[in-house]
Parts: sequence; structure tokens; C-alpha cells
Amino acid sequence: MLKSSQLQQRRKQRIRTKLKKVSVGMPRLCVHRTNQHTYAQLIDQEGVKSLVLVGTAGKAGKSLKNGSNIEAAKFVGKKVAELALAKGIEKVVFDRSGYLYHGRIKALADAAREAGLKF
Repeated sequence: MLKSSQLQQRRKQRIRTKLKKVSVGMPRLCVHRTNQHTYAQLIDQEGVKSLVLVGTAGKAGKSLKNGSNIEAAKFVGKKVAELALAKGIEKVVFDRSGYLYHGRIKALADAAREAGLKF
């Protein structure tokens, strides 16, 4: 019997292999969430370097009261979209990292779309 962390790793790898086939030339918007914080980063197509990294644990998230709620996820989505547009990146592929597209993950994606990212 597999542990839940092992099952999430399998989902994560399955999603990433599908995204690599579809997203030629586009960076990947990868999301990570913990019990205290929410993170999002743009990774180039080879997966070698991070282009933009935003989280509630960094300097930008110090103004938030709680880093693990929907408002914090909206803040991170908006901030990552602003930084991506400043670097000239408009189209990305959304990598939910094995998490359900619900709650904080959905709020982050919607905020990034509203701020101008296309995926």
C-alpha cells in the first residue's frame, strides 16, 4: 500500500510528463502549498532555472496576516503574473503539482489569469 505522499509524487510526475509534451517553448507555472505558505514559480521549458519565484514566506508576503488562505493565494497569483509580464512572459502552462484544482490552487490560477497571464 502506498502512502499519500507517494501517491502525490506519482500524480505530480504524470502531470509533468503530459505538460512537457504539450508545452513546447512555454514556461511552466508551478504551484506548491504547505500548511503555512503558498508558493508559485515560473520554470523554463528545460526545467533548469527558475524565472520568477513568489511566495507568502518572502518579502512580498510579509504584509499578509495568513499565508495559507485564499486571499494569500490570490496575492501570490497576482504578484507572479505581474513579475512575469515585466519579464515579457505572457503564455505559460499551469502545473498544479498533483494538487486538486480547488481552493487555494484555483484562486491562484484565477488571480494570475485576471492579472494578464494566459494558460
